[in-house]
Amino acid sequence: MSISPVVAGPETSARQRFRSARTAHFTESVIREMTRLAVVHKAVNLAQGFPDFPAPANLKDAACAAIQEDVNQYSITWGAKPFRDAIAAKYRATYNTVFDPQSEITVCCGATEGMIATLLATTNPGDEIIVFEPYYENYHPDTLLCGATRKLVTLRAPDWTFDPDELRRAFSSKTKAIILNTPNNPTGKVFTRQELEFIAGLCQEFDTLAITDEIYEHIVYDGHSHIPIMTLPGMRDRSVLINSMSKTYSVTGWRVGWVLAPPDLTESIRKVHDFLTVGAASPLQQAGILALSAPPSYYTELSAHYQERRDKMMGILEGAGFKCIKPYGAYYVMADVSGFGFKHDIAFVRHLIEEIGVAAVPGSSFFENPENGSHLIRFCFCKKDETLEAARERLARLS
Repeated sequence: MSISPVVAGPETSARQRFRSARTAHFTESVIREMTRLAVVHKAVNLAQGFPDFPAPANLKDAACAAIQEDVNQYSITWGAKPFRDAIAAKYRATYNTVFDPQSEITVCCGATEGMIATLLATTNPGDEIIVFEPYYENYHPDTLLCGATRKLVTLRAPDWTFDPDELRRAFSSKTKAIILNTPNNPTGKVFTRQELEFIAGLCQEFDTLAITDEIYEHIVYDGHSHIPIMTLPGMRDRSVLINSMSKTYSVTGWRVGWVLAPPDLTESIRKVHDFLTVGAASPLQQAGILALSAPPSYYTELSAHYQERRDKMMGILEGAGFKCIKPYGAYYVMADVSGFGFKHDIAFVRHLIEEIGVAAVPGSSFFENPENGSHLIRFCFCKKDETLEAARERLARLS
């Protein structure tokens, strides 16, 4: 889905034979398109999920030091050993789960590459992959690029719960994997232990792999906690865990992530990763060793920091007439805009960007059927106070 579709002319049509059929059913990222439109119209960017405040100073210093110390050449393709050791130590300390850095950890160019490398390494054309909807937009093209078939299961607002019977019906002998994003983008849902245990039971019953995107693991609110499904009984050898430095350490542009998987799956994932990107940036992996050694207080403060911003963002939006759906994780708020009288979410987002000066993401981009999300838009609140106050002033024009 694109907010500004390109109209094909004769020359464009004549060149269709040079284009891959696998790319025909998806467009560029709507989220990244909103950022470009925000730049054009000088709008406050509450669309794309990146902080506009500085990354931790000691982390930046560590990256600069690594460059000056000539950590500038290729690392081992699946990650520098000291960084893989740091990842293993982090998961041992946080979840009491042991991973072998030599055979179970692959460093990649962000969680984005980690997901597509995992899907290419574990699925075959015709396999079925279960995805909860609304979903992070990348999961759609990822499954198409693999030749797999998606089976969608609905998360229902306001708590974004799923129907256990609907989820069970989605599983079959063709189900290769289920993609689980918790804490969830775009909804902010944090899957409970009871929900995860039900999903784990189905994975074991149907011999299915759980592929988890846990990039917001430390950004949780109101007493909620993140539980990796891999830590549940029976799931250690049928789960692939994907994460990165981006959100937790406020370095979304560094593109350093990792995939944790059993040795046999890691072997396949490393093969795909090697030929996709060769490896992540060496000096940034070196700096990542410092990041992953952060004390527990860092993560507590991170969560509190974002909870303050969540509450402020919701106050701003509700003051401007939006009906917000409270998130319990990640750093986004989904808001119902049906009361503003616009035809659909895209028309309203255009108005917000061009006339009000605030960018958000149309909710329809998170649904297979755009109508299901046409009354929703997503705002991100990983922004400094000045940015949120600027948004408040501009959104006041809506009234």
